[in-house]
Amino acid sequence: MPEFKIHHVTKYTYESVVRDSANQIILFPIKDQFQEVIKHDLKISGDPIVDIHTDYYGNEIGSFTYIEPHLQLEISSKIKVSTTHRPFPVDDMFAEHQWNDLLSLRYQVPYIDFLRQEYFAGLNEMKSVVEAEKQVNETPYQTASRYCKYVYENFEYIKGVTTVETTLDEIWKLKAGVCQDFAHILMEMLRVANIPARYVSGYICTSKSSMRGEGATHAWAEAYIPNYGWLGLDPTNNIIANENHVRLAVGRNFTDCSPVKGVYKGAGDHKLEVTVSVGSPDDAEEHFDYESVLHEEPPVTKAAKPVARNSYREYLEMIQQQQQQQQ
Repeated sequence: MPEFKIHHVTKYTYESVVRDSANQIILFPIKDQFQEVIKHDLKISGDPIVDIHTDYYGNEIGSFTYIEPHLQLEISSKIKVSTTHRPFPVDDMFAEHQWNDLLSLRYQVPYIDFLRQEYFAGLNEMKSVVEAEKQVNETPYQTASRYCKYVYENFEYIKGVTTVETTLDEIWKLKAGVCQDFAHILMEMLRVANIPARYVSGYICTSKSSMRGEGATHAWAEAYIPNYGWLGLDPTNNIIANENHVRLAVGRNFTDCSPVKGVYKGAGDHKLEVTVSVGSPDDAEEHFDYESVLHEEPPVTKAAKPVARNSYREYLEMIQQQQQQQQ
């Protein structure tokens, strides 16, 4: 049962004083038989009360408002979590029976959202690829793994070439993107094949820096496999998502799982910094200065290094800019 320490900081610095910042956060790791949250420390500027509820997909959602005028908003989440290895599916049923079981899910409420395809101009081309990649007598598990490999081998991992406004059609044409783009392509392929698929946000935690997506928020897909349940597939690394993947939320797409989004009253220009550090309990204890969280003026401590511009960061900026222009 590996244990991980994760520190996720989102910081907004505004060009002038803003107020009434209303936010939603999804920074509470999923709790189930494969993932245990040992400790969670959440620090937010202004020390607001965070109301927590569970959404339709089972995610814990936090809501808070920072009413006082401020020049900075910082949300710091420190978690210690342990994970358990999840057994791989065992194909002990005939493939035909498993595909028939999936057909029966089309009108069952828990799976309808995860089977709904997104129309885009390249859908017919994708359908041809899905059909060509599918092998006779392969089970849904084998087919889903094949599609994961296809995305890994045919899409190039490049930061900055996509934004949250990049459409599925553009990603399909570019054949490039980052983890959430890979996840969306894989989900669409799975849904075309009538395999329920959902989006997962979280972190990838390994002892060596050998995986794409380490040191940042990560995203992958889950496919529903008959007589097994939800199977995590990481097309960015072409692996099964298991004990090294810490899950924050699941949903239809990344909009359902965005770690931070909100609105505020004030000027639109601001600076966004997002940092994620991942370690094991054996690592030297980190010391974080939370005094800056309580200051309205920019802190004198050294600012966190901004992350490279990518679609996740673009998404946070777009959401935060949906403010009411009132002073």
